Amino acid sequence: MDDTMQPQKSENSGQKMLFVTGIGTEVGKTVCSAILTKYFNADYWKPVQSGDLDFSDSMKIKNWTGEQTICYPETYRLKLAASPHQSAKEEGITIDLNKFKLPETNNNLIVEGAGGLMVPLNDEDLIIDLIQRLGIPAALVVKNYLGCINHTLLSLTVLEQRKIKLKYIILNGNFAPDTERIILKNIQPETGIIRIPFLSEITNENIKTAAKQLEKI
Repeated sequence: MDDTMQPQKSENSGQKMLFVTGIGTEVGKTVCSAILTKYFNADYWKPVQSGDLDFSDSMKIKNWTGEQTICYPETYRLKLAASPHQSAKEEGITIDLNKFKLPETNNNLIVEGAGGLMVPLNDEDLIIDLIQRLGIPAALVVKNYLGCINHTLLSLTVLEQRKIKLKYIILNGNFAPDTERIILKNIQPETGIIRIPFLSEITNENIKTAAKQLEKI
């Protein structure tokens, strides 16, 4: 990322914008994004969709939160279900960080990334560069699996190095007490904690219930 590139947005007290990222792939970013979209009555934007164009994450959000949810068009829609840099190369495209513009809205906005922080968009830029480019706080989704502590602490470290504000850490599902304790002792005091219950089935009603059960955040 060009060090001279200025963030697009600075946080204000009224409108809430969050970039939902994860400690890796398949940690539940889209489900958590749906719950946050419902909780904050927010709009939704997926900057890059790689694969699953027939049932994209934007389509899932609409399905899970209701047709009234505003989902903005993806900047890049790529056919191959792979890392965005590879998917783009397959189509003869190079993803350009300058093409990403935050949707113009006065509503709250949930932005969902692809994979984890260090997923490449091209040969130079990563998802974390996109977060810096957009200039909005991050919410980090953590799922409990062998290795999740290591992946979480690495993610926390790189966010701190890049001086990206981590607004929330999202514990998605059930955690062993010792795992949760180590993770939470490594977050900054200003980072909020969101606990998302395990959903055996992802439905509109279950998303609504999970949103209602969130503590005030």
